[in-house]
Amino acid sequence: MLIGEVSFATGVDSQTIRFYERQNLLPEPHRAPNGYRTYDSTAVDRLRFIRAAQTAGLALADIRQILGLRDAGQAPCAHVSVVLRQKLVDVRARQQELRNLASELERLIETSRTLDPTDCGPTDICHIITTR
Repeated sequence: MLIGEVSFATGVDSQTIRFYERQNLLPEPHRAPNGYRTYDSTAVDRLRFIRAAQTAGLALADIRQILGLRDAGQAPCAHVSVVLRQKLVDVRARQQELRNLASELERLIETSRTLDPTDCGPTDICHIITTR
C-alpha cells in the first residue's frame, strides 16, 4: 500500500504517518523502485493501535515502550495494565485539581459581586484576584 492508501484506511494523515516513522513508532517502510513508501497490513494495524492508545490517554513515549516490548517478542499486556492504572491515578488527580480550581473561580466570582471597581487602588492591578 502507498502512504495515501494507509492514510485512507486508518484516518491518519500522511504527515502524521511520516512523523510516527521519525519517532520510531512505525518501522521504516519499504521503498518501491520509484522511491515511494510501501506499507503492508501490519502498518495499518500498528497505526490503529497507536490511535487507540492515544484515545486512552497514553503519551507517545508510553506507546513507544509498548510497541518496543511487542517488537521484542514480549506480550506487553502486564506493562499496559500498569501504565493504564497510573494514567487513571493521574486523571483522578487532575480532576481534583480542576475541582479545586472551579471552587477558587467560584469564590473569585462571588467576591467580584461585592467589590466596587472604584475601590481598586493605584497599585492594584485588579482587587478581585488579590483580595483574600
